[in-house]
Amino acid sequence: MNPHDRALWDAAARGDAPAVAATLAAGATVDARDEQLRTALLIAALGDHVAVAELLIAAGADPDAPDSREDSPWLVTGVTGSVPMMRVLLPAGPDLGQRNRFGGISLIPAAERGHTVYVRAVLRETDIRVDHVNRLGWTALLEAVILGDGGPRHEEIVALLLEAGADPGLGDLDGVTAYEHAVRRGFDGMARLLGEARR
Repeated sequence: MNPHDRALWDAAARGDAPAVAATLAAGATVDARDEQLRTALLIAALGDHVAVAELLIAAGADPDAPDSREDSPWLVTGVTGSVPMMRVLLPAGPDLGQRNRFGGISLIPAAERGHTVYVRAVLRETDIRVDHVNRLGWTALLEAVILGDGGPRHEEIVALLLEAGADPGLGDLDGVTAYEHAVRRGFDGMARLLGEARR
């Protein structure tokens, strides 16, 4: 292993941009993998260290490099909901269709976790596929209802997804639609939005 790589991973984990620059200048491999197959960029994305990510992207880091859990720097932005990190990675041309271990794209965990600002940004600033279906048979719309809490953030995400063209008629593996899930869970606001979208 390159002796400078561990110093790079450690600096990325700390969010220490000057140290990252120094390790790269000393010869660290920008996309070297640690024991979990994480690159420095993935480590930076997990910690939302935007300045570090900027340096790594400028040095040619891969926004799609997967680790042993099938996470990548780009996919992690949907988990953390970091719009600044999303915007740093976009110029590097990430694969918007890259799938995590559940077969989902970055939009789906963002919808599940209630990351309203991220969902709005990724829908408006990219051509990410709004009706992508993961291995569970769920779209972002279904996930926002099934795994959301029915509160204002998830309700707004449902509205954003519908505005972006999400199909309210798509059902899960059992054919149950987001509207039907919303009704079953007593999420009246979501049910109203979804009911209106079906007309």
